[in-house]
Amino acid sequence: MALTDVKCRGTKPGKVRQKLSDGGGLQLWIQPNGSRLWQLIYQYNGKQVQMALGPYPQVALLDARAKRDEVKLKIRAGIDPAAEKRLADVTEQPPDDTFKEIALEFIAKCRRDNLAGPTMIKKEWLLDFAYPTLGTKRVSEIKPVDVLKVVQDVEFKGNYETARRLKSTIGQVCRYAVATSRAEFDPTPVLRGAITPPKVTPRAAITDPEKFGGLLRAIDGFDGQPTTVAALKLMALLFPRPGELRFAEWTEFDFDKSIWMIPAAKTKMRREHRVFLAPQAVEILEGLRKITGHRKFLFPSFHGADKPISENTLNTALRRMGYGQEEMTSHGFRASASTLLNESGKWHPDAIERQLAHVESNDVRRAYSRGSFWDERARMMPWWADYLDDLRGAIGTRRLRRAS
Repeated sequence: MALTDVKCRGTKPGKVRQKLSDGGGLQLWIQPNGSRLWQLIYQYNGKQVQMALGPYPQVALLDARAKRDEVKLKIRAGIDPAAEKRLADVTEQPPDDTFKEIALEFIAKCRRDNLAGPTMIKKEWLLDFAYPTLGTKRVSEIKPVDVLKVVQDVEFKGNYETARRLKSTIGQVCRYAVATSRAEFDPTPVLRGAITPPKVTPRAAITDPEKFGGLLRAIDGFDGQPTTVAALKLMALLFPRPGELRFAEWTEFDFDKSIWMIPAAKTKMRREHRVFLAPQAVEILEGLRKITGHRKFLFPSFHGADKPISENTLNTALRRMGYGQEEMTSHGFRASASTLLNESGKWHPDAIERQLAHVESNDVRRAYSRGSFWDERARMMPWWADYLDDLRGAIGTRRLRRAS
């Protein structure tokens, strides 16, 4: 059955290569990484020959058919089209040797490895900086100076951390090319010291109880979107990583057991993480469910319900409330909770670390901690919620009581 553009475009990649036939030996090969390549299979002097006709959609369906018909005419005239093609273009590169093709394969592998959604989005975003310059180059021909040019385009704008991560991600793609025998070396290590290192500064956080109470009252009075207010309140109550909250889905919440189960694929440490929901958190979630409960994400983007809010949404809200980036960030809620919970003296430090989803480096301690602090964490989270209520209504500095 003849192909259509709809089928060429719409057939989704599978785990193995798919071959769609148009007739007359013309086939569209769809690779697991999503690339699509025209191939022509024909007989010449009793032998089967395979010829690449170019990638789809750069080579449209009608153009591929025209090339097929041209090859058939040459065969009838006694000309070997494949031999003619080799002589005409001996340097033609395989379609899967380019940086972009290998980068797409690398991204597909990362997805199979269950890298967290925010991490995948960041990698794809970074690679978009590289494609205009490196996309059509064979990885085996990319030189350090080629990578440096791409990275410096970002660095010269003052985005030093982005430049550093971009160099690292390009290196990951090149090493994948080496591992799959399509390049001999990774050109990025020799660039060490060639770009300005980012200035490492700890994420700003409010750790003074009185000032943190002021922040909670500011959130209560914030005139932004109701979903943004709910997100900020949940950051204070549950102190997850911001990306975990942004990408949270309604299916992850068990309201009967008061548990938010964050899948391993969404956590930094690739370990499933449980968060006990205090009554105050449940109340916020129930109110939020009336707004976005029919959506996939708790906090859908204003530009499309199939995406979550951007990573800048919560920080922008904090700025609107008058909190500068040197004073408080969305990630800073974690440092605030860690400091105040530890200063309370009521909770085992390992229980606090487990609630922050930090992983113990010692294998024995990690195995012990993983199974032994849930009960304490389930008591800690309601205590923390009640304490935030106290801070929210506190006048003057309120000191945390240490356990007797």
